[in-house]
Amino acid sequence: MPTLLLSDPLRTITEFLHLETGALSRMGLQVLVIWFLAWAANRVIIIVARRIEKAVDDGDDSTFTAEEKRGHTIAQLLRSVGRVLVIIVGVLLTLDVFIDIGPLLAVSGIAGLAISFGAQSLVKDVITGFFALVEGQYAVGDVIEAGGKTGTVERMSLRVVMLRDMHGVLHIIPNGQITTVSNLTRGWSRTVVDVGVAYESDVDAALAVFADEAGRLARDDRWTGLIEGEPEVMGVNELADSAVVIRTRFQTAAGQQWAVAREFNRRIKNRLDREGIVIPFPQRTVHLRQAPPA
Repeated sequence: MPTLLLSDPLRTITEFLHLETGALSRMGLQVLVIWFLAWAANRVIIIVARRIEKAVDDGDDSTFTAEEKRGHTIAQLLRSVGRVLVIIVGVLLTLDVFIDIGPLLAVSGIAGLAISFGAQSLVKDVITGFFALVEGQYAVGDVIEAGGKTGTVERMSLRVVMLRDMHGVLHIIPNGQITTVSNLTRGWSRTVVDVGVAYESDVDAALAVFADEAGRLARDDRWTGLIEGEPEVMGVNELADSAVVIRTRFQTAAGQQWAVAREFNRRIKNRLDREGIVIPFPQRTVHLRQAPPA
């Protein structure tokens, strides 16, 4: 009785597909082979992605070079896109075992053409993302400005780029909406520090203090590797409402401009205090006129 109950559904399936039981067994074996090959292909993709990451790894975990960033991005994209392609091909080959998928592909082609007219933005996203990856405009770990947002690239795909800003907010920006990308951490960086001193101060003496303190920072063993070349005290940049603004410029390693600026601000504040040079706060002078006697 149980055998009869099991054989009836099997007979129904074979009759529906116009198949013999032996043919169904062969097809089942073909499906197993297809998905074994799909699994193997996915494993190959994972291995290749790991090899790419290993090839660009310089062994120094304290730094993340541009080559490492790009290699990590390519590996990440290879895994995601490769997995999707393997699944699609596996499903199509599985269907082809049981039915002729030629008409199905023709219908899907027509449907795809119709959908493409309504998905032009998606196509634009994919094309833009592809060229961003090929040209190496940015990579995972870079700090960029894109789509009106600034943040660290956490993940990028052919459709979107994900930026984490300094407040921890994750911004997901479609690639097609990005018209201009500003990479703040590619190659080298630069920081410009403006500090105001009081109008009563000796400006030449203040300039000498800025030059000396900037040089001390550049020669400090803890900061030598982050500052490239000699810092430049550019002089009096502005005669502001309440202060004479002195500008100092540093060229730094990529992504280190903010750390260098913070350290110089700390040092120059302490140095100006020791030298008796005042950093003024905004002030307003009010002149009162006496009304003429009646």
